[in-house]
Amino acid sequence: MTPPPTSTRSRAGRTLSLVIPMHNEAAGLDLLFQRIDAAAAPLGVTLEIVCVDDGSRDDTYARLVARAAGDPRLRLVALTRNFGKEAALTAGIEAATGDMVVPLDADLQDPPELIGEFISLWEQGYDVVYGVRADRASDTPMKRFSAGAFYRLFNRLSDYPIPESTGDFRLMDRAVVTALARLPERNRFMKGLFAWVGFRQVGVPYVRPARAAGATSWRYFGLIRFAVDGLTAFTTVPLKVWTGVGVLAAFLALGFAAVIVTQVLVGGRSVPGYASLMVVILFGFALQMIALGVLGEYIGRMYQEVKGRPIYLVRERVGFDDT
Repeated sequence: MTPPPTSTRSRAGRTLSLVIPMHNEAAGLDLLFQRIDAAAAPLGVTLEIVCVDDGSRDDTYARLVARAAGDPRLRLVALTRNFGKEAALTAGIEAATGDMVVPLDADLQDPPELIGEFISLWEQGYDVVYGVRADRASDTPMKRFSAGAFYRLFNRLSDYPIPESTGDFRLMDRAVVTALARLPERNRFMKGLFAWVGFRQVGVPYVRPARAAGATSWRYFGLIRFAVDGLTAFTTVPLKVWTGVGVLAAFLALGFAAVIVTQVLVGGRSVPGYASLMVVILFGFALQMIALGVLGEYIGRMYQEVKGRPIYLVRERVGFDDT
């Protein structure tokens, strides 16, 4: 949390943009919009809802198009395929036009009712108001453990720490959205980008509920890849640490060599045999493979950036002035 701001704002005449990435969320759409309507009614702002269909295989997009025909607040962005949540979130943020932008999960684990408190803190001068998951009882024990371990590891290694137990659910001032638009990197870790841009930020604790409908698209392998992407995008410590590992391995090898020479000169013992030699060779080989793997992760990301492909491709836009 940054020091309290000295300037204030007013919500009067302002526009709030909700950005909602979607992937196979048809089952929960009716409840989602019911909750949004109820939460938005007392806010006193103009509402824009930007839904990004990230290559859904069900009828999510068809139902959104039907709803947009009778709801002028609704803007739709359909991507050409499933690019992943980070790309879909980027597409939605770039399409949003509001003075305030709030990324929101379609599964209602980010409660829309909290947005009123976000806006109150924005009026006090904060540029980013993020939700802090004070209770993650709805998550499995393994997910809670792995998430906590990731945040601790990331914040120990990175120069741009992420507030623990935060996600994408936050309110951002237009100035923050403009700053994010200047970051063109393809391997996107939005939580890290939100921290990197800085600005005046404050957290709001909330209890994270269970999914309202449907099933998560995330799998543990995907979460592991996501964590690796986040670490490699915001720190080079995994590369630097191998210098220390190499030096340590060199000293261990010299020490082992000294022990062998001493045994031969003093005790007349022969050089240790096949077993001990294989242990040393396999240990050194394992270290080299791990080091090459870490190096490969960074080279792979450099390769993706150098190609310069767009972060996402849009198949169709509905409800925008240019459509």
